[in-house]
Amino acid sequence: METYAFAPAYELPHWPFEPPPELTHGTRTRHPIVIVGAGPAGLTLACDLASRGVRAVLLDEDDTVGVRGASSRGICYAQKSLEIFERLGIYERIADKGITWSFGRTFSGDEEVYNFNLQIDSVSKQPPFINLQQFYLEWFLVDRIIELGLTDLRWKSRVGRIEALADGVRIDVQTPDGSYTLEADHLIDATGANSPLRTQLGVPGHASRSTDRWCISDVRFKKPLPIERWTWVDAPFNQGRAVWQHLMADGVWRIDYQMPEDCDTEEISRPEVAGARLREQLGPDVEFEFVWIGPYGYRDHLLERFRDGRVIFIGDSAHVVSPFGARGGNNGIQDAANLAWKLALVVRGEAPDALLDSYDAERRPAAIENLVVTSRSARFLAPRSPAEHTMRRAVVALASRHAFARSLVNTGRMAVANAYPASPHLPEGGRSVQNVHLRDAGDAGEAATEQQRTLMQYLGGGTHFVGLWREPSRAAAAEALARLGQRPLRLLAVGGDTAGADGVLPTLAADEALLRHLGLDAPGSFCLVRPDAYRAALLAQATPADIDNALTRAMDPTETA
Repeated sequence: METYAFAPAYELPHWPFEPPPELTHGTRTRHPIVIVGAGPAGLTLACDLASRGVRAVLLDEDDTVGVRGASSRGICYAQKSLEIFERLGIYERIADKGITWSFGRTFSGDEEVYNFNLQIDSVSKQPPFINLQQFYLEWFLVDRIIELGLTDLRWKSRVGRIEALADGVRIDVQTPDGSYTLEADHLIDATGANSPLRTQLGVPGHASRSTDRWCISDVRFKKPLPIERWTWVDAPFNQGRAVWQHLMADGVWRIDYQMPEDCDTEEISRPEVAGARLREQLGPDVEFEFVWIGPYGYRDHLLERFRDGRVIFIGDSAHVVSPFGARGGNNGIQDAANLAWKLALVVRGEAPDALLDSYDAERRPAAIENLVVTSRSARFLAPRSPAEHTMRRAVVALASRHAFARSLVNTGRMAVANAYPASPHLPEGGRSVQNVHLRDAGDAGEAATEQQRTLMQYLGGGTHFVGLWREPSRAAAAEALARLGQRPLRLLAVGGDTAGADGVLPTLAADEALLRHLGLDAPGSFCLVRPDAYRAALLAQATPADIDNALTRAMDPTETA
């Protein structure tokens, strides 16, 4: 029998446990924000808060990143997440290390039935996707958090009992040097799908577990392949079951094989068994070595509420979806970005506590949408009845010949930034604004293009909104600056003649793609962009009073003026 080599394990960083003040001084300390869990969601939140000048304590029971060393876990980071990482200062590291892609192909047997290019409709600086092993992302976030210097990172700190107080939360923490208690105005649960904190609080959730089984093979091999996402609905080299294939960092391919529902998970993960599958796929002469092999069965759950008093749930502690289309980790990252600016304003007393309720009002509908999308993918890849099998065969057969059927081939709708429903603070609902280039009105030529700023750069350096106003009059611009000067808003003109007029307004070039993306259809129109790069308001003919009212509404869900 052929034997298969394993690549050397990754050398992951370890950070030292340092006894906190509560242990060394025997005091009980109160902190504005305590985050539990140093996965992608918890680390993104801590980093986002630090980038806004807000201190937090981050507790994690481990002292490193990743799980079981070389396991890739999450790998596909979507454009919205990459835009967040641009603002947080780690995007360049991700882009340098990871694999950028936008093109995907779907096969049935040996025939390509569908392909897509996600770059076509993008106006962002960031690409549609970058593939990178999750532990690298976590590593880069920890490095950035340490660089920013405002987060108290506490490793080897396991949270035991928590107690809800009238104005906060009491938390018992176990460490190598003993246990201590601390208190928090706000506790953020980022401990993942098996959250012990959620269980303690008894927050209702709705969970289900699929019988569909998969086996991951992270592998290096010497066979040139394009950097694309390939999916087989019914791969001939996997007994007619589905397969996904992606390239990650370090020349490692992530290949997911769908398995029989009643399979022995230990058996399908044996190197000899996984190697035989891979040999069938790659051919008899291709050299390869495994980095990691592991089974998984997907599940989902959704909490009835993402906020329970002073405890807020983000990432997998709030919602779990099937891993189709990369809608799990990306949405935890986007939970964190939604919550961070709201926490920053609330803990500084610049917005009412009710603003935190808007986190649940926005991110829970996003989680519901992702559950619906991924559940449909699961049904397509694992039909549950003869009728569903017949429907899938018909769709696949039609897709190779007819464009209308290609959109029905559902091997995983790739993650996008969810829109938010209309509410008092979002009268028209909210949609994500891409990280568009914003060129000064006086810039021209190639050199100017290379130096132009992006929306995320304008949103960085604190907690503020960005207002983009198409061709305002000089008088209106001056009045708006006088009225809004102390409010958290960076006001920019798009086109017009306000540039250089007694420092009235910085003025951007009125590029057609920019105007179209922002919805600035006519002179006088105004787009208010929130600190998380979501559109808070679109005004057809804005006055300074209109802008002031829109900003007030966006910061205070109880405000209806």
